[in-house]
Amino acid sequence: MEDLASVLTRARDGDGLAVDELFQRLYPELRRLAHARLAPHARNTVLDTTVLVHECYLRVSTAENLGPLDRAHFMAYSAKVMRSVIVDLARAAQAQRRGGDVQHVTLVTEVAESVPAEQENVLDIDEALRQLASLDPRLAQVVEMRYFGGMTEAEIAAVLGVTDRTVRRDWEKARLLLAAALRG
Repeated sequence: MEDLASVLTRARDGDGLAVDELFQRLYPELRRLAHARLAPHARNTVLDTTVLVHECYLRVSTAENLGPLDRAHFMAYSAKVMRSVIVDLARAAQAQRRGGDVQHVTLVTEVAESVPAEQENVLDIDEALRQLASLDPRLAQVVEMRYFGGMTEAEIAAVLGVTDRTVRRDWEKARLLLAAALRG
């Protein structure tokens, strides 16, 4: 059986069958990643673990450039794709909720407005993460890999080429900056 590194190399070179094999081999880990990401929002989303992994597969398999060098990089890349899927779904739901292209009519909707919108929370987090990336891209990467990817500090350190201690410091700093951005 071919090792994962050579499958990744073939996938980076544009071999569609290698992408299929990559997802087949890493499917249990990708499901764990998707489940961890969706668990806090399970009752408020139309996505489930399987749908998120399959949407990730569709986006990765149609991507022009697959850049990951190893398993850890691929999982980090998949976490980023899953985040993108979730944010795109939230944006679409918000647009639909606001009527899309339909002509707007003013209604009194105190009850509907009192219910927090999960999509707005996802979009707020996405915007805060974008701001963090503009300040310090590595902090944003750590958040993506840990929060969206469920990766351990050691895995993140290996991907970024830093120490575990640096990852811990970056995580704490990023959490503080994101909390401040979400409050303000």
